[in-house]
Amino acid sequence: MDKELEVKEFYELVKKVKEELQKDVVGQEKVVDDIIIAILAGGNVLLEGVPGVGKTRLIRSLSKILSLPFSRIQFTPDLMPSDLIGMNIIEKDENGKLNTRFQKGPLFANLILADEINRATPKTQSALLEVMQEHSVTVSNQTYRIDEPFFVMATENPIEQDGTYPLPEAQMDRFMFKLIMEFPSDEELVDIVNMTQITMDETALEVLDGEKILAMRNLAKDVPVLQEIVSYAMHLVSSSHPEIKNTSEVAKKYIRYGASPRAGQALITTAKIRALIQGRYNVSYEDIDALAYPVLRHRIKINYNAINEHLSCDDVISLLIKENKKG
Repeated sequence: MDKELEVKEFYELVKKVKEELQKDVVGQEKVVDDIIIAILAGGNVLLEGVPGVGKTRLIRSLSKILSLPFSRIQFTPDLMPSDLIGMNIIEKDENGKLNTRFQKGPLFANLILADEINRATPKTQSALLEVMQEHSVTVSNQTYRIDEPFFVMATENPIEQDGTYPLPEAQMDRFMFKLIMEFPSDEELVDIVNMTQITMDETALEVLDGEKILAMRNLAKDVPVLQEIVSYAMHLVSSSHPEIKNTSEVAKKYIRYGASPRAGQALITTAKIRALIQGRYNVSYEDIDALAYPVLRHRIKINYNAINEHLSCDDVISLLIKENKKG
């Protein structure tokens, strides 16, 4: 009975988060659901969308709802790693003695908005690798931990290529999800204009805090997953590799390289969250199928055959799911 009450409370809290987000964000229901899943799972998110669809506004509103210290970093070609993580500075104490002190950079917050991440050079992008995976930074052989919970929400523009640097595969793999923010419909555009005529500020209210987020994450860890579902999820990941013996026909025909083991971890972790959000204390095959797209779309690379047949990465993932179901 206690577990049922916890699941119900989990469901109601997420419902309240969505209600508050709707005050500041029009549409994008699927993106909102997946961002909430990633946050509760402790993962980083890469948001892709054309300018003006509300990527930054969505993340700023989330920071208010989650009551977390928020830091926005505008990535530019001249941004240096020290601009992110901080640096050692020398200063005099009251006795005139010189001391070295670490000056923390903007990464020392709970929710990081890395705006237009692909505009920074590879050297600066690599500075994010440790903090995204380990939640710590190392300066002069000294490691500094970042307070939990910690999330990186990065945005990128899919159509503008001048002055951008593609994210390396190792860094793409650190993102739990890659989400696509679609252009609004005519009706949604009207709602956006009407909303912003009233105020450009976010109006959402606080619902959660860091302590509650960590408690919800711990509850999700205990959600049971049938071994058959785990095997299905892992086979979905392994079947994306064309070089593996007896792999899927889809991978052989359309995929250049497949997803990493982190994809399997992400599928199971986020499936537990999705189940709780829907009021269930068990993971279903449908949870795995629904989350395969945000988990895999940035971890697999399609080949020329797929491009020649006008197939997107999501199209290939759909084919993978169908083939795995037949198997």
